[in-house]
Amino acid sequence: MTRTILLTGAGLAALLMAAPAAAQTGGADDSVVSEIVVTAQKREERLQDVPVAVSVVSGAAIAASGAVNLEGAQYLVPTLNFRKSGTTINQSLFLRGVGTSTFSIAGEPSISTVVDGVVYSRAGEAFSDLIDIDRLEVLRGPQGTLFGKNTSAGVVNIVTKRPGDDLGGYVEGAYFSNRDEYRLRGAVDAPLSDKVKSRVTAFYGRYGGNIRNLTRDTRVNGYEHWGVRAVVTADPTDDLSLTFIADYRKSDDDCCAELIGTAPTNLTATVLPTPRRDKTRQVAQGLITATTEKSGGVSLQADWAVGGQTVTYIGSYREYDNTEIRDGDWLPRAYVGFNQLHDVGPQTSNTLTQEVRVTSPADQFITYVAGAYYSRAETERTFTRNDVVCSLTPAPAVITPCTAAGTVVTTPSGTANFGSVFKNFALFGQGTVNVSDQLRLIGGLRYTSDRLSVFHSRATTLAGPGIQPSFGPFATHQSNDNLSGKAGIQYDLVPETTIYATYARGYKGPAYNVFYNLTATGTNAIEAETADSYEVGMKNTLMDGRLILNLAGFYAKYHNFQANNPDIVAGVLVTRFTNAGTISTRGGELDLIYRPMRDLNINGGVAYTDAHIDQFKLPTNGVVTGVVPSGTQLAYAPKWKGSLGMDYRIRTGSAVDVVLGAQGSYQSKQLSQLDASAAIRAATTIHGYAMVDLSAAIVDVDDRYRVTFQVKNLFDESFASAITSGGPGGSYRYLIPREADRYYGVTGRLNF
Repeated sequence: MTRTILLTGAGLAALLMAAPAAAQTGGADDSVVSEIVVTAQKREERLQDVPVAVSVVSGAAIAASGAVNLEGAQYLVPTLNFRKSGTTINQSLFLRGVGTSTFSIAGEPSISTVVDGVVYSRAGEAFSDLIDIDRLEVLRGPQGTLFGKNTSAGVVNIVTKRPGDDLGGYVEGAYFSNRDEYRLRGAVDAPLSDKVKSRVTAFYGRYGGNIRNLTRDTRVNGYEHWGVRAVVTADPTDDLSLTFIADYRKSDDDCCAELIGTAPTNLTATVLPTPRRDKTRQVAQGLITATTEKSGGVSLQADWAVGGQTVTYIGSYREYDNTEIRDGDWLPRAYVGFNQLHDVGPQTSNTLTQEVRVTSPADQFITYVAGAYYSRAETERTFTRNDVVCSLTPAPAVITPCTAAGTVVTTPSGTANFGSVFKNFALFGQGTVNVSDQLRLIGGLRYTSDRLSVFHSRATTLAGPGIQPSFGPFATHQSNDNLSGKAGIQYDLVPETTIYATYARGYKGPAYNVFYNLTATGTNAIEAETADSYEVGMKNTLMDGRLILNLAGFYAKYHNFQANNPDIVAGVLVTRFTNAGTISTRGGELDLIYRPMRDLNINGGVAYTDAHIDQFKLPTNGVVTGVVPSGTQLAYAPKWKGSLGMDYRIRTGSAVDVVLGAQGSYQSKQLSQLDASAAIRAATTIHGYAMVDLSAAIVDVDDRYRVTFQVKNLFDESFASAITSGGPGGSYRYLIPREADRYYGVTGRLNF
């Protein structure tokens, strides 16, 4: 690890020191960082004017990094972490060490993902492909006043590109090694009239996977994705603008197989690949764990200028269907004493949202944003678990398949149908009093009304591993009202330096632990989660505009924290969604954007986060051994995380220029499974790691074409993205991301 960190720093330093020598000219304007515009407060503002800790990643930076989705984008944002899981719907985001991991169909994330003003209510849909992105804004800390419930830890705000004024577009193709990945992307801008413009984007990608399944003799953990998005903007009058967006996406992933990374203590060790912890790249599973998804929707945004105010309406309807196929025994087949457990769980969901708000002009004594919001999110799932159980007398001394002569075989099975409906209505407003040219006071409130309805019914044939008896029908609901808000002060020390201090009340709606094996003991309501958050910050524009340096310090305490706790149900390890208790997070962050000279850009950041348990609640089953000790670090909360990137364009004076790029990231060790057992916490700790990516591109002087060569994970740093207990014979299960191996790529882009 020390060697990798040193090489990371040396590689980046060499590039940064070598780059300036190649640039000889450049006026002052060429060295100024372009103004960065964000919509963190639901109006377009300069990043440096917003009293919120925001990390901004451009679409170009995302594309240059080779990131396909938010899992890849996490390496560009120091405070953002990603929990990988066997299927998309069980993955989670974490900000400042806080996030929600749950298998429950009636639990929602702590970090809201907003795409072009539309909230994605289901966490899985937010992890789709990042295609044709203008920018990604990561707002840290509770953002409930303007963005609503389920933003108690923050917001990821994604803004896609809008149609251009002229006919044109681009086509891009890419190939990456390490089991052959192909990507094809393109977009066309087509003005339909002087007042109507359109942009159509399409993409296709296929990857063979980084893990070998020996039983099926195939690669897994790959994907096949395709999709299309259409954006139409219209300005029917000088005071009215309309934006219509429609998109559709389909994915077929054989992801994500869980590796057995440590040796089982029973006979299953003889039929599994040799475990090598996070260096393991083989499985032996009879079923290919996979996820198929379809998602799409439409939205309409209307902005109407009325008497100096802007009235905005955003309405959307989205559908998201997901089918999970999972090997839950991690073995090649059923054996005597070692049962086969296979799951399949198709899920459908739809969401309707409506928002109306009024935004004042930005140049008056009191500026404000006020509005109303409504959403209805419905989800239904049918989940089937099929077991194969066999016995043989006398019990064999070696591992024996259930197909052996004399075995007695049974096939327990259970099917559950369950669902949830979230209804949310809110009134919100936030204003700023411009006391003077230097001093501003900030205040806001949001009233939220939630209603959650759930149902569940399970029919079971025979008893079996991981299969509870029949249950239900069960149905219930709960309602909750909340008043949250924000208060703060902002002061310009000098025109180039702003300091601020804010208090925000965060809110995450109520929930139920509705999952396949629900029983009467788990039907209790899970109370809403709240947070009290304090933040101080300083935003600096230095060196005549060449350097942006932003600092933030934070402290937040969460009450009724909604979290997953490991539990054994019907002999199988599951996670129980509960109000875990009280937690807190504190730390400091630095973001920088630096342009020391023409054509050289440096950006990065570093974050220190201490997020831990303050007081864990006694589980509902009353077992004190399930209490996580106070002071325990939260899962997916590394204390240190940082990134540093650069790109430098060498202007050769000929037909083509050369662009060099480097991106480095580092994070310290982090806990993967929050557990009461110190031994399990130690065994599921992901070691710290550093990565370096390098790139070199040949670019036409007029940017008509570009060919980029990349090396990902230059020093071949291996790591796990998740480690979980509960494997065969007391072993531990590992998930290994594609980024954990070195690979190469080439991307060609043609602009027209």
